[in-house]
Amino acid sequence: MWNRLRVAAWNLPFDEHSSCFGRDRKFENKQMILIRRKDRRPGEHVQGFQQTISRPTLATRLLVALCMLAGLAFAEPGPTNLIANVEGRTTTSLDGTWNTIVDPYEGGVGARFYQNAKPRSKNDLVEYDFDASQKLAVPGDWNSQRESLFLYEGTVWYQRYFPYSKGPRSRLFLYFGAANYIARVWVNGEKVGEHVGGFTPFNFEVTSNVVEGENSVVVEVNDVRQADGIPALNTDWWNYGGLTRSVDLIEVPESFIQDYFVQLAKNSQETIGGWVRLNGASQGNKITIEIPELHLKEAATADANGLGKFSFPAKPQLWSPENPKVYEVVISAAGDTVKDEIGFRSIETRGTQILLNGKPIFLRGISMHEEAAFRGGRAFSEEDDKVLLGWARELGCNFVRFAHYPYNEAMTRLADRMGLLVWSEISVYWSIAWENPDTLENAKEQLRDEIDRDHNRASVILWSLSNETPPSETGRTEFIKSLAQYARQLDPTRLLTSALNHTDKTGADTRTLNDPLGEYLDVLGLNEYVGWYEGKVEDTDRIQWQSSYQKPLILSEFGAGAVAGKHGDSDTRFTEEYQANLFDHQINMLKKIPFLAGMSPWVLMDFHSPRRMLPGIQDFYNRKGLISNRGQKKKAFYVLQKFYQQKEIEK
Repeated sequence: MWNRLRVAAWNLPFDEHSSCFGRDRKFENKQMILIRRKDRRPGEHVQGFQQTISRPTLATRLLVALCMLAGLAFAEPGPTNLIANVEGRTTTSLDGTWNTIVDPYEGGVGARFYQNAKPRSKNDLVEYDFDASQKLAVPGDWNSQRESLFLYEGTVWYQRYFPYSKGPRSRLFLYFGAANYIARVWVNGEKVGEHVGGFTPFNFEVTSNVVEGENSVVVEVNDVRQADGIPALNTDWWNYGGLTRSVDLIEVPESFIQDYFVQLAKNSQETIGGWVRLNGASQGNKITIEIPELHLKEAATADANGLGKFSFPAKPQLWSPENPKVYEVVISAAGDTVKDEIGFRSIETRGTQILLNGKPIFLRGISMHEEAAFRGGRAFSEEDDKVLLGWARELGCNFVRFAHYPYNEAMTRLADRMGLLVWSEISVYWSIAWENPDTLENAKEQLRDEIDRDHNRASVILWSLSNETPPSETGRTEFIKSLAQYARQLDPTRLLTSALNHTDKTGADTRTLNDPLGEYLDVLGLNEYVGWYEGKVEDTDRIQWQSSYQKPLILSEFGAGAVAGKHGDSDTRFTEEYQANLFDHQINMLKKIPFLAGMSPWVLMDFHSPRRMLPGIQDFYNRKGLISNRGQKKKAFYVLQKFYQQKEIEK
């Protein structure tokens, strides 16, 4: 098979008059990289699109992020155009039924699908018709909505109409909760932007693109896995494509509050501080920050970049799993007002302990996937979130690991209200293109967007930088070290972790965690599968765990597969008895680890995975869930629940 030409798609200047993305052109835009394959056949069309981002852009971002507040450490805003807190804005939902065209040969650009054209005469040739095409629900993935698309990876075009009448709020933005993986957006036939990354939000200003009356938005979504993408080619979850989260129109004034950070200062429980960033405002604009319940009203002044910093004493009730207290926070500036619900808590480490509000806490957790119970597909609704987090609470958890990508914002906000601490992760998963600077840039973009969206959520205590990445691969440690440095510049108030899985046998029954990445983390994560992928269940009785670092450890994964309702003896794989027995032995092993600060076994619920093909057992499901995808609790659920009840009593 001949390799096909790929064109980077960051502000892509494609040729609208050809059947491909500007075949063999030399782009003047220096943010672009054109990758040619020597063995490309003459006339072969461009396939797909992959992101590259200019290094000067990254340098500028890092320069801005390095300007930290003197004295008390507050997170600085990254240079992004993302609008924070969509819930607190004037919005019009575009959720619902969209017209769609499946485009496996990626001919839609050449055919100008983005124009949503109609024949102007009986002789006019237009070889597509959104209005007559099949429909898909948004939010939602295409795989679970249409049987013919269950295994489809490629391009799907989305289109819908929306009315618009200009109001007193004079600027309009089109906001996407997520689109997997690469999205390009047109309004009334004009391209307004594109985004790379399947799980983070993005928005584009469309003020000058809309007209009074009916408007058309067209989105091209491509979910083809990329060797230099984040994640890369190999994962262990379903590659759900499409507009998987909500789409909104956001109306704002000419000058508006774009983002803000309001949290306890690092190493303080009696100082609230942070910043507010304005868009379109001039230097000297007054900013007010109010917390009515605490009778606090403070002021800041915007600088030439629209950034206003503040710090003031306060004694809020501290947010915790036992008391998930949130306060209404009102921010006003330049004729704009935004309200949010924010909790205040401190998180830090001391030796091998994790301290919440200055006190040691054991994280009784579970790992999850953002997959909907019962109906299947990508979870996105309030009902989906309540079911999943409700099960975690029933299990006895005070902690959830959102693996292996950022989950939807509504789930993080629900964790705030329910009092569940959160590990939030980006998709630096297994082996990726460690030495490709564009891949690193992509990872930083996704990390930045995740932090920007959730940096006011009290529930989020851990930014996770990676999962099960091989330390032996060239460039791996430097790659993630760079992510750690960037994350600390964006948010120095939270802890950093990664799920490691490399240990050395330093004795007959001794395992030592000495991954060099541990040096750059605050909390160590460890995935181990003794009794499932390695050795026998009884081996856990002898193993002793050691660490080269005086840091807290979270056992971020262990587990075994089991089919709900399949029974047998404890030596028979895929039975509930095998899984429950493994959990019993694993828990007894973990009790002997003196530096253990928490755990999040794998996994809350069975989930779809293309790697799991065993007929009659897996059928494209990873069966390690403590609960089946149909809501059936397995024996191991009750084993872990009993242990967590005991830990709750002991605390």
